Amino acid sequence: MHKTALALVAVATLALGACSNMSGQQQRMLSGGAGGAAAGAGIGALTGGSATTGALIGGAAGTAGGYLYDRYED
Repeated sequence: MHKTALALVAVATLALGACSNMSGQQQRMLSGGAGGAAAGAGIGALTGGSATTGALIGGAAGTAGGYLYDRYED
């Protein structure tokens, strides 16, 4: 589990560091997806479920949330 958490943190850090050439919408969607994936993996692991499934669901929800927030801001 520690390897999975470390890998998720590394991917999120690299993904967020690459946001400089993205539009505001892309940044919000990526940030939401990364945060959702991390939260979903953590919740999945803590509750005895699948961290992978939690990361996938959380990532999808976070990406959708980032998109909807961007639409709201426009």
